[in-house]
Amino acid sequence: MPPPIKVELVQHDPRWAVDAKAEAKLLADILGRCLITVHHVGSTAIPGIRAKPILDLIPVALSLTNLDTRRSDIESLGYEWWGEYGLPGRRYCTKAEAVTGRRFIQLHCYEDGSPEIIRHLAFRDYLRAYPQHAAAYDAIKSRCQVRHPDDSHAYSDCKAAWIVGAETEALNWYRIHRSQAAIRR
Repeated sequence: MPPPIKVELVQHDPRWAVDAKAEAKLLADILGRCLITVHHVGSTAIPGIRAKPILDLIPVALSLTNLDTRRSDIESLGYEWWGEYGLPGRRYCTKAEAVTGRRFIQLHCYEDGSPEIIRHLAFRDYLRAYPQHAAAYDAIKSRCQVRHPDDSHAYSDCKAAWIVGAETEALNWYRIHRSQAAIRR
């Protein structure tokens, strides 16, 4: 289990999207056909809100069994492999700066078709589409950071109830939005 880290919230940095694409390319190059795509999710993927300067990426694998056999390839990129880490059907990996030990990327690897992928994409896209909800999330994050400045685990627990409520709205919006987009095609 990775230890809790200090909770640092910084203003959105447009370079995060560029860095996410670059890391996705590294993963694609090393994992090849095992990997379908890589999504950039979490607060660093939502312009206008503060975030811990840690990229959250979702590599989508054809199968977790196949991905498990590629563990050493992922580790060769500097990642620590944590397994499911409390979420069945996920493979969690972290990457830290070699000199400082500061975490800067988290992988949440899922098998194609996992509902967890849609949950993350819906939340991200909903907050991108509704700045007022993104601002509310930013306020919750700020309050939780003040309460738990040195414990990222407690910080995550603090904002969990708000996230669950927002995810319900986001999933409903996402399904409707995707249905309408499919009709327009």
